[in-house]
Amino acid sequence: MTDATLYIGLMSGTSMDGVDGVLADFADGAIRTVEAAFIPFPPALRRDLMALQVNGDNEIEREALAANSLATCYAACVARLRAASSSPVRAIAVHGQTIRHRPELGFTRQTNNPALLAELSGIDVIADFRSRDIAAGGQGAPLVPAFHQARFGQPGQTRVVVNIGGIANISVLHGDGRVGGFDTGPGNVLMDAWIARHQGKEYDAGGAWASSGKVDTGLLAALKQEPYFALPAPKSTGRDLFHTAWLDGVLGVHGRAILAVDVQATLTALTAHTIAEAIGRETGKVDAVYVCGGGAYNGTLLRELAAALGGGTRVESTAVLGVAPNRVEALAFAWLGYRFMQREAGNLAVVTGAKGARVLGALYPA
Repeated sequence: MTDATLYIGLMSGTSMDGVDGVLADFADGAIRTVEAAFIPFPPALRRDLMALQVNGDNEIEREALAANSLATCYAACVARLRAASSSPVRAIAVHGQTIRHRPELGFTRQTNNPALLAELSGIDVIADFRSRDIAAGGQGAPLVPAFHQARFGQPGQTRVVVNIGGIANISVLHGDGRVGGFDTGPGNVLMDAWIARHQGKEYDAGGAWASSGKVDTGLLAALKQEPYFALPAPKSTGRDLFHTAWLDGVLGVHGRAILAVDVQATLTALTAHTIAEAIGRETGKVDAVYVCGGGAYNGTLLRELAAALGGGTRVESTAVLGVAPNRVEALAFAWLGYRFMQREAGNLAVVTGAKGARVLGALYPA
C-alpha cells in the first residue's frame, strides 16, 4: 500500500452544471489544495441527468448510460488534475450525481460508475458516501459539516459556513467545538429553473436579473409556508421536494399574476431568508458567516442574506479563509476519501441523526 498523501475529490452537485475537482494534499495533518479543475457537462448529459430527477420510462437503462457518461467526465477532470503533480495519487473520492434522496424511505441514490472511473484512471476510487449514514438511521446529509469544522473551525468563535449549491445547507461551528448543520432548503435550484424557463439561461449571473425586479412579499410568505422549513434538525432535502412543479403549485394557489422578474427576485429572497432564519434558530450570536458554492458568486443573493441576518453580521466568501467557494465541496470529498482510507468516521451523528460515527464510502480498487 502506498503512503501517498495526495487525494482527488470530485463533486457534481444539484445544479448539475459540471464536475468540480481538487487535488489535495493531507501530509502532516494539513488540508492543502494543490490544483483545481472544472469540467462542464455536455448538454446531452445534463439533459439526461435532469430527466432522471423524475419518474420515467426505461429508467434503469437510462441511468446506467448516464452513469457511464458521467464517469468519462470524472476521468477527464482527474486527468487534468494529475497533470499538476508527478506524485502518486492515493485515491479518488467521488460523490456521484444525486437523482433521488429519500432518507425517510431508507435510501439515497447518487448515480455513478466508480468501477469504470477506476478502470479509466488507474487509481483507487471511493464512492457512495451517503448510504452508510442512512443505513445507520441518518439523513445521509449534509456530510460537509465535519470537514467545515476541520478546515474552518476557530476556537472561541461561532462561525457559520453556508454552502449554496442547488440546495443550501449550513454548518454552525461553535467556539466550544460543537457542530450543528442541516439543509435549509432551496439554494440556486429554483432560481436556475426560473431563469432557464424565461430567458433560456442556466443561471442568473451575479443575480443581475433578480436585482432588476422587486420582491413580492405575499409570494415570499406563501413560499415560506412549505412545512420543510419548520421541521427540526436533523433534516435534508433536494430536488425531490424543491422543483418547478412545487413552485408552480404555490404560484397557482397565490392566485394573481406576478412579473417573471419579480418572481426571480422573490426566489432569491426565499433562499436568503430561509438560510438566515435557519441560522437564527440554530445559534444566537454569530461572529461571521462564510459562503461557498455557486451562490457565493451571486452578489444580489449575498446582499439579501446580509440584510436578512441583520446589521453587524459579517458575510464573506470562504476565499478569505483560504479556499475558493467553488472548491470547498470537492475538497470536502477529498477529505472524506482520506478519512475512509484512515478508517476514520466521516459523518457527524449530531448533524445527520445517525446512530453514531461511521466510516463512509465503498472502495473500488484500481
